[in-house]
Amino acid sequence: MQPLKAIVLAASPSDRDGAPYFKILEPLGQQLLIDYVIEEVLRFVAPSDLYVVTGYQGEQVRAHLGPRFNYLTQKELHGTGHAVLQAASPLHAYQGDILILYGDTPLFRTSSIQGLLNRHRLKAATLTLLTATVTAPYPYGHIIRDTQGWIVDIVEATAAPGKTKAGRELNVGAYVARAAQLFQALTQLERPGEHLPLTDVIHSFARAGKRIISYRSQDPDEILGINSPEDLKEAELILQKRYFQPIQRQQENRIHFGTGGWRAVIGEGFTFANVRRLSQALANQITRQDQESQGVLIGYDRRFLSDRAAEAAAEVFAGNNIPVTLLNEAVPTPLVTYATAQQERALGLVFTASHNPPEWNGLKVFHTDGSLLPTEETNRIEAEANALPLTAVVRLELPTALNASIVRHADCTNRYVDAVEAQVDMQAIRDAGLRVAIDPMYGAGQATLEIVLTEARCRVTTIHGRHDPLFGGRSPAPNLRALRMLITIIKEGRYDLGMATDGDGDRIALVDAQGNYISTNDVLLLLYYHLHQTRDLRGGVVRNLATTHLLDRLAAHFGEQSLETPVGFKHIVAGMQAQHALLGGESSGGLTVRGHILGKDGILSAALIVEMLALTGKQISELLAEIYAITGRLYAAEENIPATSEMKVIIPQQLREQPLAKLGPYPVQKISHLDGVKFLLDNDNWLLMRFSGTEPILRIFSEADSPAKAQELLTWIKKYTGIKG
Repeated sequence: MQPLKAIVLAASPSDRDGAPYFKILEPLGQQLLIDYVIEEVLRFVAPSDLYVVTGYQGEQVRAHLGPRFNYLTQKELHGTGHAVLQAASPLHAYQGDILILYGDTPLFRTSSIQGLLNRHRLKAATLTLLTATVTAPYPYGHIIRDTQGWIVDIVEATAAPGKTKAGRELNVGAYVARAAQLFQALTQLERPGEHLPLTDVIHSFARAGKRIISYRSQDPDEILGINSPEDLKEAELILQKRYFQPIQRQQENRIHFGTGGWRAVIGEGFTFANVRRLSQALANQITRQDQESQGVLIGYDRRFLSDRAAEAAAEVFAGNNIPVTLLNEAVPTPLVTYATAQQERALGLVFTASHNPPEWNGLKVFHTDGSLLPTEETNRIEAEANALPLTAVVRLELPTALNASIVRHADCTNRYVDAVEAQVDMQAIRDAGLRVAIDPMYGAGQATLEIVLTEARCRVTTIHGRHDPLFGGRSPAPNLRALRMLITIIKEGRYDLGMATDGDGDRIALVDAQGNYISTNDVLLLLYYHLHQTRDLRGGVVRNLATTHLLDRLAAHFGEQSLETPVGFKHIVAGMQAQHALLGGESSGGLTVRGHILGKDGILSAALIVEMLALTGKQISELLAEIYAITGRLYAAEENIPATSEMKVIIPQQLREQPLAKLGPYPVQKISHLDGVKFLLDNDNWLLMRFSGTEPILRIFSEADSPAKAQELLTWIKKYTGIKG
């Protein structure tokens, strides 16, 4: 395939009533306008192959976009052709194709750019441009063809007043060309100090007999360029239309890290090709950092193809001369976190999609200390992986790698179980003789959780313990709806406790002896109270912004600090390390304690809950009553709504343009943009709207003085933003 580089033209402002209007730095949703163009280009080239031409407010553009790209300066603004010529010198030896987009065209569909590139290559064209025939007039140049249908020129809209007539074929501002021939033609056309439009090369190429073709856009909405505030408003309306009339899109076959690693639908984004490309990018990082001798540790959960994906990744690392410890059975994620740190591996990998539906899979990656990779690092890795052709992947077949001992199978379960048991008073649990029912939800937490509880002499009943990659036909998320069978068993069987873990065993849910579902917010309160009051440990608490503020009240009662972080357990871990906090947790069910691993651990959480009952001799309801006597009560509500990418633009835009002084009748005291939009009301009441980093979902959370008020806040914000659901 012909190599590809890209140029984004971001040098010239529009003229607005005699003053420059620099549209590319205007906000559109939560991003600036140019961000949409850059995101689109990076679907096709690596950051190192992207050249951004700046001029007017060039320092601001560079500061906003950051150092990942190549920057060129158009000192004198002599047209788009002159801007493209700024790349001629750095690319003088380059013989491939070059994609050119304007920084003020944010609405192009990925499929249109891909169609442009495909058509250019299949037709062996010198230059291919994106065109459209629309009914509405636009201020674009129109295409001139000869009697045989070949493109021979473009008549610019500036040649006549007003907008180009409707119904003509328009040049909408996206090009791909053979770089060497493009630069040669522009150099020949350039006249010092004169204006040089990029479209002048069309006539030049046509006279020289070069092949110029087009790819036609079928969506009139995508061709809008931003030249005025009115155009910007129209772009917002286009996004809003997509929001209110969403279409189901096939997931892109690209790697993208969210807050909990890479997750994608099996067969679409999660493919063996992407597993291998991502593994190669990770191997490249290890090689660059001279960490090969440390090796990697690879685990997997019970999901469909997790074991095969782990083997595929092991082959790639082995092919790059990086030793691999490949776990020999499905394991919970916290075991991989622990073993990676304990063995000081360069990286730890576990193939899992956590609590996502069965059709999903993914990968979590950990540093040597067991912490998740930070966003800046995952951005670099995903960009490198997406730019890698499969021919760049180095593999060593697994049988050969095993024979050479560069890949070794291992069992780390016993050492991990010992580490969990070291965190609790096992003898106290043995003496209590508790009866416990557990629901691992067909997930990877089953074996380790059973071992810990059995060695603690608990009488254990397990449901949903067999290996089922379909998880019984539902998401392995331990919420109230999914735990009905566990609740029934608790009510009918005289158990002291019921516990459930999610698909990869890093989250927990709790049912008390009466069969009452205990919210994760209350689980965090219980464990923080237990560690302080029963275990006599000291330290603050770290929670994400979607988690109960009652933790803050309890910490204040103990004379300790509390810290709020964005969603993503890596932020909680960073906060715990910074403040030497005792406990960190999130309302979705993940938590850890100081001195254990730098990640969530549902197995340890379960062991601590059992220890709490054993040491106190009290029921959960009694302990919660003690806590509420200190903190008072707040009630949480939550709703998850299927989201489109356009919703991520429209909703923040609406909330920014119309700042809310009240949520219904309740005054807003403060608005936080730490992660999403969080409205803070009186008495620790609040409402949060944020888009999931791992699923196409808008999450809305609230906490208020009563269940009715918490639900009222959700209902009001949905009605205000026009959300159905």
